[in-house]
Amino acid sequence: MRPAATQAAHGAGQRAIRCVVAGRVQGVYYRAATAERAAALGLSGWVRNLPDGRVEAVARGSLDALTELAAWLWQGPPAARVASVQVEEWTEAVPDRFDVRG
Repeated sequence: MRPAATQAAHGAGQRAIRCVVAGRVQGVYYRAATAERAAALGLSGWVRNLPDGRVEAVARGSLDALTELAAWLWQGPPAARVASVQVEEWTEAVPDRFDVRG
């Protein structure tokens, strides 16, 4: 169970996760497709490329929507080849919209 302060920061019934995706996930429209999927699910957060070739996504929303996004990350856009998806709880602030970052 999360501390009350963290629950208040994310809103009632809201959770946040951080996902790190490895494989062929850069240069294949992965960030933009993730942002589109997250927005369709009503999630807020951001996605960005990491210097080591992985993609990092942080998302906030309902548990059902987060679960659906985490499952979709294994597939990604057609040109992606996902090798792994690591998911962990995120306790820091998340923006109110979903952004693609550098």
